[in-house]
Amino acid sequence: MFSRLAKSLLMVSTISGLSLSAHAFDVKYTAQAPIIDGYSENVWQQAQWHDMPYLMDGTLPEKADFSGRYRLLWDENYLYLQAEITDDLLIDTHADPLVRYWDDDALEIFVDGDASGGIHQFNHSALAYHIGLDNQAADIGNDEKAHLYNEHVNSNWKRQLDAPNTILWEVAIKRYPNNYTDANPKAAIPLKSGDVMGFMLAYCDNDGSEVREHFMGSHDFAAQNGSKNLGFITADVFGKITLKK
Repeated sequence: MFSRLAKSLLMVSTISGLSLSAHAFDVKYTAQAPIIDGYSENVWQQAQWHDMPYLMDGTLPEKADFSGRYRLLWDENYLYLQAEITDDLLIDTHADPLVRYWDDDALEIFVDGDASGGIHQFNHSALAYHIGLDNQAADIGNDEKAHLYNEHVNSNWKRQLDAPNTILWEVAIKRYPNNYTDANPKAAIPLKSGDVMGFMLAYCDNDGSEVREHFMGSHDFAAQNGSKNLGFITADVFGKITLKK
């Protein structure tokens, strides 16, 4: 059986001519930074909810097994994400956050800072942050190895008291330039009104199997060679968000 890396290398060799998804919306500015603590605040009421109903890999789950929605805000320092995830069984089998993190329950945040698109699997022109239940963020680096990017994000989640199978997951995400490398990291880029960014959100759902059963995403796009598990390879399948003040 091919490894995930071998499969993705085969897929990269055949990906060409993809265009950015038509999924696009505006994100409102907030003068008050949300507290990243897994509890909702009034500041979030100005943000619009978006669902995560699209199957990207595996099988389509029942709503009691998984359902999700999210909303975004921004200020000069961060893109803020609040995701409401219903998952009847939280799984974190692999204690090492750099080992098969995609086969545990994880929130996967795809960010292309300038919406330039293109292959990003082994570079940082875009990033695919796999945030595990321990709130650590992993992605593949330009050396083709997994790294932690905990300095890029601040993540926290809490179970909801009135719905124990639902968690509120909040993340503050910095934006980095296309020439960011692991050997020579660059400073984060401030956000400003009018900026357009590539964005997509997904959830890896494992219900106790060797591999994840469901991989659900925020928007739909055409499959390439029968696969929609493309976000960690190319930013051409991301949607677009426009920052508005």
